[in-house]
Formats: sequence, C-alpha cells, structure tokens
Amino acid sequence: MPTAVRPLISIVSPVYGAEAVVEELVRRIQASVGTLTEHYEVLLVDDRSPDSSWAHIQAEAGRDPRVQGLRLSRNFGQHRAITAGLDQARGEWVVVMDCDLQDRPEEIPALYALAQGGYDLVLAQRLDRQDAWSKKLLSRLFYRVLSYLTETPQDPSVANFGIYHRRVIDAVLTMRESVRYFPTMVRWVGFRTAYLGVAHAGRSSGRSSYGLSQRLQLGLDILLANSDKPLRLTVKLGLLLSGGAFLLVPITLLRYLGGQISQPGYTSLIISIWFFSGLLLSVLGMVGLYIGKTFEQVKGRPLYILDKATEPAATPPTP
Repeated sequence: MPTAVRPLISIVSPVYGAEAVVEELVRRIQASVGTLTEHYEVLLVDDRSPDSSWAHIQAEAGRDPRVQGLRLSRNFGQHRAITAGLDQARGEWVVVMDCDLQDRPEEIPALYALAQGGYDLVLAQRLDRQDAWSKKLLSRLFYRVLSYLTETPQDPSVANFGIYHRRVIDAVLTMRESVRYFPTMVRWVGFRTAYLGVAHAGRSSGRSSYGLSQRLQLGLDILLANSDKPLRLTVKLGLLLSGGAFLLVPITLLRYLGGQISQPGYTSLIISIWFFSGLLLSVLGMVGLYIGKTFEQVKGRPLYILDKATEPAATPPTP
C-alpha cells in the first residue's frame, strides 16, 4: 500500500470513460480532503475504460503516494468496481463518489463534519439534480417501484455519494451476491444514518455510459435481487383470475340453459386461450428470471478480477 499509516479517510471512485476529468478529480479531492487530514487515500478503480483513463490514473498515482489505481480485467459494471475499491480501502471513514464530478469533492468536509455528530453514515441528497428530465423521471419511477416492492422507502435524490464508517463498509462487504447495487445494500445493513443536502453539478465532459437499455437491465436486476414480491403478486393474480373464472362458470351455464347462448363461442374460446397462455408465459418468465439469478449466484464466480494496480509513487506528493 502507498503508506504504512492507516488513513483516516479513503475515497473510492469507479472510473469509466473519464480521461478528461481524472486529473481535476484528484486535484479537487486533494484540496478538499487535505483540509481535514494528511492521512487519506484515493482509490480510483478503472472499470476497463475504452479510453486512456488508466494512463491518467497511473500518472496521478506517480505524483502522489496517496493515490492508488486499480484496473479490472474487463468491464464488470460500476457497482462491482465500487466493491473492488471497498475491498482495498483501509480508512476509518470511506467516501464513495462518482468520477464525473457531478458529485462535488468540496462537499466531503461537510459530510465528514456531520458524521462526527454520532452517525455511522451520511448520505448526500442531491438538492437540484443536473440531469436530463427523462433521466430524473425514470429515476423517480424506478425508486417508487423499488419502494413498493421492497416495502422500504427509497429516496431518488440519494445515490452512491456519501461517507461511511468502517463498520458500515465491513458489513456491506460481507454481502457477496452477484447483483450489486451499493445504495440498497447500504440501506439494508442499517446503522445510524443522516442526510445532507448537497449541490449537484452538471457533467463537465462527455455523456453517461448508461444508455436506456443498460438502465432498464440494471433496474430489473435490482428489483429481482432485492424483492420476491413480483412472485407473490403473480400468485395473487392467479388466485384472482381463478376466482373470476369460478364466478363466470355458473353465469355462463345459466345463460346456456336459458337459451341465450345458441352456439358455443369461437371468439371467447380463442380470447381465453390467448389470455391464459400469455399469463402462463409471463408467470413462467418471472420464475425463470429468479431461477437464472439463483443460478448465477450459486456458480460462485468472483465479483471482479483485478488486472493490475499502480505502483506507489517514489517521490512525495507535489504541492
């Protein structure tokens, strides 16, 4: 590790497609956290970026021994990259933040100050999200569905950014399930929590690597990993339809005996076949998704594979 002294604060940031902001990210973290302590570390986890992010991380690590770079063997996804950084973090307090500078490093001292009031974690609430309206709308919709399915209130203004005590991080790291979503994992472990409103910056360069299809896939994975309520809802739907069919049978029989049905209905038969076939396929598909997630988990594959790490800087950090 870069230094033998245990850092007070570790900053973990997953990096992807961020060659234009790595240097500024490190500089602003140094300026912000440097007001709190000299004993800190910055862990930048390159999630196999397609650009030259890794070269920039290496350059920053070469200038300051408190900066360490980790590069994964392939793109494992943001939340597995966070896990890789948390596995290496040694600080008493751990800050998790995105690399795109929408999470402002200047907010870290305020998060730390509030945490000293007896809290185990302080979550940053984005007061005015600087994102496209479509992204904010999908986020609110997703968290509303997630709140309903998990029966736990979810706040769409809270993401990864926050400061977490060592015991919170240790608890999160005991959870080695394959589907990772850091915000819900943090909420699940509990501990004394505080919220702090922070400014949310616009993207300084580029665009998000999460497209609509990736967001939908991630959202589905999160819902399936954190709740079995969809399965219970399908059972309730099946019982409701069975009850409805039970009521329709005597009604149909009475209409037939009363001469109101002169010819068995081809249309109703076809509609029934299509409806119940679709329902059965939906239920089987839902069950299949859960079985698939179970299969993925029991394989026991590592959450990530570390390709390389930066070497500690040979010279003291530049002012």
